Amino acid sequence: MKIGNVEFGPYPVFLAPMEDVTDIGFRLLCKRFGAAMVYSEFVAADALVRMVNRSLEKLAVCDDERPVAIQIYGKEPGPVADAARIVVERARPDVLDMNFGCPVKRVAGKGAGAGMLQNIPKMLEITRAVVDAVDIPVTVKTRLGWDESSKVIVDLAERLQDCGIRALTIHGRTRAQMYTGEADWTLIGEVKNNPRMTIPIIGNGDITSPERARECFDRYGVDAVMVGRATFGRPWIFKEIMDVLNPESVSAAQEAVKSDYPVMSADWKIDVLKEQVLTSVRRIDEYRGILHSRRHLAASPVFKGIPNFRETRIAMLRAETVDELFAILERAREAVRRVSPCDAGL
Repeated sequence: MKIGNVEFGPYPVFLAPMEDVTDIGFRLLCKRFGAAMVYSEFVAADALVRMVNRSLEKLAVCDDERPVAIQIYGKEPGPVADAARIVVERARPDVLDMNFGCPVKRVAGKGAGAGMLQNIPKMLEITRAVVDAVDIPVTVKTRLGWDESSKVIVDLAERLQDCGIRALTIHGRTRAQMYTGEADWTLIGEVKNNPRMTIPIIGNGDITSPERARECFDRYGVDAVMVGRATFGRPWIFKEIMDVLNPESVSAAQEAVKSDYPVMSADWKIDVLKEQVLTSVRRIDEYRGILHSRRHLAASPVFKGIPNFRETRIAMLRAETVDELFAILERAREAVRRVSPCDAGL
């Protein structure tokens, strides 16, 4: 599979773009564990054009995470094309991705993100403008349609391809579904099997295990899969998936973190989470680095099964210093050992 001149190995698995989640520290860890490409948090085109510092900070990338994609969104062709030029000039990502899939009200309700599914002509106009504005591959991420009665993706995919995009990511839900129910991959497969489609198709939605990833490759024929919410507190999911899909691939898991425990043990996973915090703190600052990381810690499956974990989860979400947060993590480590001593690497 290729996107432009960017080549990927067999069974590529991508990290989905997620606001307040895919900061540079998290992306680096996912990359080390086998993510074939990582995506930035999405960035508002209007904010980039106005040179808002918070948005410009999201354009920071480093060579260790390449290939990397930066995703932008907006609702007017001119500003979005201008923002695309700013992205390329400042960050030179390997791929520029267009967000036509975000379902949240503050984005879709204003006509951007998945809101574009109610204005297909404008979506295509924006896409053409961005493709014409930059000299790197432009891709699109979108959904099946606005709601159950308007699943337009099969026709829309062809029209987006005609605009010059180099790959298409499809989330197997409508905007009306938000993140509820099960992702429907049948239409993703229909797009992929359409003989008129020549660009790579990336499937997204409910990839939570290696077995599900393999099934989506085998059953629907997609060129790549994208993992989103299942990565929360679990950057090692890419190693889990690649160990099944491509066991001959070389993993950097052992070198990804400093740990005295066996790779994939619960103790090792807790050390991974601590490294994620430290990486974010080094890249940003203590307060914002912790802010980016603590939702991962609170959601991590490594703590599943600990009795009365709710109070510990709340404490993680309230922690404001590295020392405070790591003290909570060490107490949680002891709790994990009591629940599953064999899995803890002891």
